[in-house]
Amino acid sequence: MSAFFSWSGGKDSMLALHRALAAGVRVEVLLAMFDEGGERSRSHAIPPHLMRAQADALGIELVIGLAGWADYEAVFTARLREFAARGITHGLFGDIDLQPHRDWEEKVCAAAGLRAELPLWQEPRRALVDELLALGYRARVVCVDARFLDASFCGREFDAAFLADLPEGVDACGENGEFHTFVFDGPRFARPVAHELVAVHEIRQCAPALGHHFVAELR
Repeated sequence: MSAFFSWSGGKDSMLALHRALAAGVRVEVLLAMFDEGGERSRSHAIPPHLMRAQADALGIELVIGLAGWADYEAVFTARLREFAARGITHGLFGDIDLQPHRDWEEKVCAAAGLRAELPLWQEPRRALVDELLALGYRARVVCVDARFLDASFCGREFDAAFLADLPEGVDACGENGEFHTFVFDGPRFARPVAHELVAVHEIRQCAPALGHHFVAELR
């Protein structure tokens, strides 16, 4: 089984990738979608040099797609068709239980002749968090939705202390968009991804129609 991974750089992607590799899946490429200018990843606002360093440390090829929200699906599907032409047969995704996400992933994979697989599907969210941390992966919180969390949560390491400080009603996985992460070390990494937290900025758009966010500037 050969696959591409729809890669955010975050903790759920990492745990799904870890499981797939442990199961013997040949993950040939990580696909990361960036904004039109290629300055930040679409889902987690990660700069390209850190995403490349992450892929290098994991030893997997990184492919970047550039798209606005209007042409996101078309660009994504075009990349999948390129993968299919290389002999890749499956697409891997880190979603846990949001059915509209799975529906979209199965649709775009089918359009390219691929099969979507979700290694974390329908498992308890908190159990997945505990598994990730027990495996020894380390991640930094790089984007938070200001409707749920204030700026003090942005830039922190995703660890037991962070989880203990989450307000009531905020999901430990951030699966409802409360926060996003960047994984920088763990058992699948040849070396940690060196980075530095420079500042935390408030922005008005991290995803469509979701108000304002706090985003960590990393270098």
